[in-house]
Amino acid sequence: MSDVLPAEMSEEPITVDRIVTDLRELGLSAGDTVFVHSSLSALGWVSGGPAAVVDALQRTLTEDGTLVLPTFTGDYSDPSGWQNPPVPDEWEPTIRETMPPFRPESTPCPRIGAIPNTFRSYPGVVRSDHPVVSFAAWGADAEEIVLPHPDDEPLGEGTPLARLYDHDATVLMLGTDYATATSCHLAEYRGEFPKGRETGGGPAIRDGERVWLAFDDVALDTADFPLVGEAFERECPTAVTVGQVGEAETRLVDQRALVDFAESWFEENRPESLESTAESA
Repeated sequence: MSDVLPAEMSEEPITVDRIVTDLRELGLSAGDTVFVHSSLSALGWVSGGPAAVVDALQRTLTEDGTLVLPTFTGDYSDPSGWQNPPVPDEWEPTIRETMPPFRPESTPCPRIGAIPNTFRSYPGVVRSDHPVVSFAAWGADAEEIVLPHPDDEPLGEGTPLARLYDHDATVLMLGTDYATATSCHLAEYRGEFPKGRETGGGPAIRDGERVWLAFDDVALDTADFPLVGEAFERECPTAVTVGQVGEAETRLVDQRALVDFAESWFEENRPESLESTAESA
C-alpha cells in the first residue's frame, strides 16, 4: 500500500468512466490500433488500479480495435549488461545456466509498470515469445501484430514494432514522455548513420526445450529520445495531440510520423547527439 493519501494524488477518484471520457476527448476511438506507454501513478488515485486502466482502454477501443503494450522483461536479459543492480562477474555463468525460461503466458513484467503487468494476463491477450522485449496485444489484429517475433534484431523489421507501423498505429503516452518512446528504436534500425552491433541473450523455450538464447542486435540507445521528441513536436505539431487523462498529461502520437521523423533526425544528428547527452548527464 502507498503512504500517499488519495486526496494528495487526485481531486477525485479516477474511475473507468472518467478514463474512457478523457481518452475519447483526446481522440482515441473504437477500432483504432494503439501502442500504449503508461504510468499508473501519473494518473492520480485510480479506483481499481491498473485493471481499471486496462478496462477503460478496452472499452474505448472495443473489440474492433487493437490494444498493444510492451511487456519487456529486462530481468531475463544477459546478466553481463545489468546495472540496477549489477551482479558479480563470477555469478553470470550460473545465472545463464539456471534462470527459468521466459513463458509468455506467465512471466511477469513488473519493471515496465503495473498496467502492462496486469494487461499481459487478461483474457484474450496474445503475447510474443521474445525473452527480453515481448509485446502483448488484445483485439482485432492482436495475433497479426505480435506473432511471430524474431529473436535477432527484436525491435527492427518483421517485429511487432514494425507491424504496428504497418497498421498505422497511434502511440498513447499515458503520463509518460518520449524518453520511453519505444517506436524510436525502429527508427534507429532504419536510419543510415554509424551504429554498432551487440549480442543479447535470455532464457527461452525453443522446440519445447529451455535454451539460453543468444541474439544479434543493433546497439540501441534511448539517451537522445527526449531531444527527438522536442524536435518532433516543434516540426510536426499536427501529428501530436496533447491532453489530460485523469491527472496525467497525455499524448496521442502518429507512430508513422514519429518513426519517419526520428529516422531522419538520427541520420542528421547521431552520433553527436549521444555524445552531447553523455556530457550533460
